[in-house]
Amino acid sequence: MSLATPSSVSAPSASAKRLLPWLVAIAFFMESLDTTILNTAVPAVSEALHVDALSMKAVLASYTLSLAIFIPISGWMADRFGTRRVFASAIGVFTFGSLLCGVSTNIHLLVAFRLLQGCGGAMMVPVGRLTLIRTFAKSDLIRAMSFVSIPALVGPMLGPIAGGLIVGYLHWRFIFFVNIPIGLAGLLTVYLHLPNYREERTPPLDVLGLILFGSGIALLSYVLEVFGEHTLSSREMSGLLVISLALIAGYGLYAARTEFPLLQMRLFAVRTFRASVGGGFLTRLALGGVPFLLPLLYQVGLGFTPVQSGLLIMPQAIAAMASKSVVSKILARFGYRTFLIANAGVIALLVALFSAIGLHTPVWAIVLLAFCYGGFASLQYTSLNTLVYADISDEEASNASSIASAMQQLSISFGVAAAGLATALFIPNGARANSLEMIHGTHLAFFFQGGLAILSALVFRGLHPGDGAKVSRQKVLDQGG
Repeated sequence: MSLATPSSVSAPSASAKRLLPWLVAIAFFMESLDTTILNTAVPAVSEALHVDALSMKAVLASYTLSLAIFIPISGWMADRFGTRRVFASAIGVFTFGSLLCGVSTNIHLLVAFRLLQGCGGAMMVPVGRLTLIRTFAKSDLIRAMSFVSIPALVGPMLGPIAGGLIVGYLHWRFIFFVNIPIGLAGLLTVYLHLPNYREERTPPLDVLGLILFGSGIALLSYVLEVFGEHTLSSREMSGLLVISLALIAGYGLYAARTEFPLLQMRLFAVRTFRASVGGGFLTRLALGGVPFLLPLLYQVGLGFTPVQSGLLIMPQAIAAMASKSVVSKILARFGYRTFLIANAGVIALLVALFSAIGLHTPVWAIVLLAFCYGGFASLQYTSLNTLVYADISDEEASNASSIASAMQQLSISFGVAAAGLATALFIPNGARANSLEMIHGTHLAFFFQGGLAILSALVFRGLHPGDGAKVSRQKVLDQGG
């Protein structure tokens, strides 16, 4: 429980309310873009640093591990030091880490600076989301969240394209330098306009809880990051998985017995929170593998170039931006329960339809499918991100943000692992598969991912028809009509 209710050191002005969604959106974009932009540059960076390409896995994994470790303390940091100070510090650390990554001369320094960069990234998303929650009324939350959720969907799509263009026409170091002007501009704007919310008193940091949960989630993220590789035997992978799950379970037992746990697991007793986090985990598990499978289908199976493949994915981003204007009207008309269940079925169908793309599929059909998929996926993400806080009090908001962000990070890793598992099952020859084998294998993998999306609908059935009405305004419209 919290020791005091949150207080605003500086009330948000009208200009701050206008700028806040943009600030959070920029931070979200920087963090989400950085998770994928380096992937296409791995060969160039490994050659420049004189290391084997497989060694670059440590550079990619270090960022994910840093996110997993520091996300859990983001809520406590915001309560203790204030949202403006922590958010500004997060952008500053992320930007400085980007600069250091860009000037790294060996892989050891690059791994260390990626850890620093991840530390900043871990604070940006949950603290930015927390600031939105405390600035906007629940009835206005959909409008704000629908705007800032777009970068989280668009960033991973643009990452591979941007990384390829930078390596092809500039230098790999600009992959990191591109964050610097954005970060500096964001840092200045934060200090000038961001409202500062903090607790009058905060409980002491739960160090033991941080060790248990942080190490457990970091180890689990690592296992998922290296899933399917041959550097570790199946026995070693299984052992690490058991240890990580034991640490997380140990935290659950410990948190139930301590007065001020790092993360308030009792929030899962709130039906809307439980459904949004649990259903969101399954949704991201299904959709997180799609960006992994599409390049395999387009490039290896159908023979498109990386640029062509990236352009075929772009309609998803366009649809995501277009859908933000209708999500509030849809939720007001149908409510969370009905919409989330129905939309889960639509998403499952759209993911499965990617299996219909073959050598003779016209480009316009691929573009149309990508547009529809991007739009409905964005609607689902926005709905889930707002339902998390529907019945959460201001005192619990920081904990809810930390838990939701940690689960989202894990679900993304799980999604890629699930796609890797599907690929291993349905494409026995892996990277050595010919185009027909790759097409057939990815088709089966898309069916598998679509099946996972259906599972989320089972979680949403646990919601009541009126759940989330404070956010969706569903009851207000019903009473008026």
